[in-house]
Amino acid sequence: MEKLINQSESEIFEKKSSLSDMNRIVEVISSFSNTKGGKILIGTSDKSDVMGVEIGKNTIERLTDTIIDNTDPKIYPEILTLKLRGKDLILISIGLSQQRPHMAFGKAFKRVGKSTKAMSRTEYEKILLEKNKYKTRFDGMECSKATLTDIDNKKIRQFLVKARKERMFKIDPDINIKEALSKLNLLKDGQVTNAAILMFGKEPQKFLLQSEVRCAKFKGIKPAKPFIDMKVIEETIDEQVDLVENFVLNNIKKSAWLVPGKIERVEKWEYPLDAIREAITNAICHRDYESSSNVQIRIFDDRIEVWNPGSLPEGWTVDTLKRRHESRPKNPLIAKLFFMIKKIEQWGTGTNEMIEETIKHGLPEPIFEDTGTSIVVVFRKFLFNEEHLKNLNKRQKRAIEYLREHGKIDRRTYRQICGVERTVAYEELSNMRDKEIISLTGKGRATHYVLRTINGRLTDD
Repeated sequence: MEKLINQSESEIFEKKSSLSDMNRIVEVISSFSNTKGGKILIGTSDKSDVMGVEIGKNTIERLTDTIIDNTDPKIYPEILTLKLRGKDLILISIGLSQQRPHMAFGKAFKRVGKSTKAMSRTEYEKILLEKNKYKTRFDGMECSKATLTDIDNKKIRQFLVKARKERMFKIDPDINIKEALSKLNLLKDGQVTNAAILMFGKEPQKFLLQSEVRCAKFKGIKPAKPFIDMKVIEETIDEQVDLVENFVLNNIKKSAWLVPGKIERVEKWEYPLDAIREAITNAICHRDYESSSNVQIRIFDDRIEVWNPGSLPEGWTVDTLKRRHESRPKNPLIAKLFFMIKKIEQWGTGTNEMIEETIKHGLPEPIFEDTGTSIVVVFRKFLFNEEHLKNLNKRQKRAIEYLREHGKIDRRTYRQICGVERTVAYEELSNMRDKEIISLTGKGRATHYVLRTINGRLTDD
């Protein structure tokens, strides 16, 4: 208590000398419940003087009633009476409320530093919207005109078997449809939800046409007709992940090159399949299903683009996707279903893993772009192939391998790994640059070479 009394007022702590201004105490309680929670110590001044407070027979009851009767939603704080230096004190504790925003006497308050301020209408509505967004998420809404007869029994059973195997989910696969959907939170007032139809529907696109995935292989580097291959993929959303991946595999090649100092050829897909699958899964799982647009997979000669209708979570930018970040799924119910069958992990590491897998594969990291209506992931190819490498010497090929692994190289590093003088390093790097295998970037001491790519400028239809 001595430590608490000597504590300065802050965003989470306030002192009151008495109960005389009980209305103001209620406003402070509102501000704490709407911000970070906090404590009010009554009977001490802001200079840490202990005056005490007179506590009669009904004092605490009257204080409690005043708080409850004048807050909406009602706040039920923890109220303790304490004794220090022979004087009575009252300590009120309030946590950050899950029911926020709370109003006091018809107004909402927030805590700013050590002050209690009235909340603006915009701030109030923003918190209210955030509070209710999970209740109005598209995946949790009733699917108009859909009934239990539109759900595929077999698909539910297959899901439950897989969920038990992958996540030890303990629901009997032979349970009846209605009970299974209820346990999976896929019924709302007895009506099947959009998530239920997307995941287990016999004909999901009959109700949600926007859930189609459009895939195309274009000739060249622009989205122009004629298509080399094109397919509109329907089915349930978990089946779509596999079908879209198969379309990609049918429209990309395996690259091959000689490892310096060895005879055998190394073969691998020209793109990292794990990263491509992650991008496809993210697009289908986390897209905005209220948008009339489709998920699109666009394959060009130099890149693959995965288009995901929607926008990033509030406060996020494309740079957030490259850093450590939490999982904030657009469709919580769908995300949970995908997690249960191990299609996603819900740790917020998917985009980081895409970057790691792509660089590990020897390609430049993917580009993330927010167009305003879609989030786009672009996987790029290098502009050279085995033919370009035929006329390189062993040192230059060693440098290519270094670039595949590390992404960049400078002249000093070239000299170290190849054992050559400065002039030779300059000439051999310039030779690769003239052949358009590498590009020079950076300035001054930060100058370095990277494997040459096309930026993959995004152009909508």
